[in-house]
Amino acid sequence: MLFRKKDHLVGLDIGSSFIKVAELKTSKKGTILKKFGVAQVPFGAIVEGRVIDKEGVANTIRTLFKSQKIKEKNVAISTGGHSVVIKTINTAKVPDKELHGTIHSEAEQYIPYDIDEVNIDYQILGESEFSSDQMNVLLVAVKKDLVAEYIDLITLAGLIPQIIDVDTFALQNIYEVLPESDPEEVTLLVDVGASKTSLNILKGNASLMMRDNVSGTNQIIEELSSELDISIEEAEKMFQDGDDSKTIREIRRSVANTWCSEICEVIYTFQSNSNENKVEKIVLSGGGGFLEGFSDSLKTELDVDIVAINPFEGLILGKRFPASFISGVGLQAPIALGLALRRVDDK
Repeated sequence: MLFRKKDHLVGLDIGSSFIKVAELKTSKKGTILKKFGVAQVPFGAIVEGRVIDKEGVANTIRTLFKSQKIKEKNVAISTGGHSVVIKTINTAKVPDKELHGTIHSEAEQYIPYDIDEVNIDYQILGESEFSSDQMNVLLVAVKKDLVAEYIDLITLAGLIPQIIDVDTFALQNIYEVLPESDPEEVTLLVDVGASKTSLNILKGNASLMMRDNVSGTNQIIEELSSELDISIEEAEKMFQDGDDSKTIREIRRSVANTWCSEICEVIYTFQSNSNENKVEKIVLSGGGGFLEGFSDSLKTELDVDIVAINPFEGLILGKRFPASFISGVGLQAPIALGLALRRVDDK
């Protein structure tokens, strides 16, 4: 993938707890990590993907770009949460000229919003395994007001939104180019953020099942605030500082078990509906991937390999990115890096 100047995009991952920015450059030797930075978002500024404090978040983005000395204004961003619907549907094969209308008509039964309130996109996945007259289609619907909200935010930050992707796809984008990815292996990508968990079961480049859960590290902060009768800000500081008191250990363990149960339910549902495909590997990412006991809980319940993603593997890293920095931000970086791989003229 060669980035011409007009194609160049900066990946901007706007999470509920942290904003991550990544800039890549290609050379004859490979893809170079040019810039990468992280900035914390005040608690409550972004809730379940919706921007509550637009000016505050825009200022955080501006400050992050300035601190990383990023001059490029064209960005790729992504969204997720309740306002995004991703579903694989089965529909009749029709001529190309009828495809758009057919899929839009089919979409109405799968989307919990008025069809006029969403932007719809789709990708043909191939022929249905059940009938040669049917085909599988990956349907994506995003609420128009969410798209407008993020365009306003990026414009307010002084940037130009060229691509609005979906978090799940951005994560898949970086995973597919990692040396460790095996196209023959059925893999579950698990990204645990502050207010949502994205699940994507892959085989090769094909997504077999996707789910978003309203789980995340904010659960720990909220339970800690309630249990100790302290403010959200104080609870967040305890969590970020790695406090290891008995109370927070118990809360972490309880939340980790909840996440594990939700993930297992998705895997069991997938495997009960698939005669041949079994999940062989789980790849963890997101801030929740650091949570002590989470990986162990999954290993106890599931007989699969569980690894933490290393999204920087295969990238050329300069001296400004020491191993300690890379290991510290690795689980938080995939979506920003996946977005940085996009080009202006991508679909």
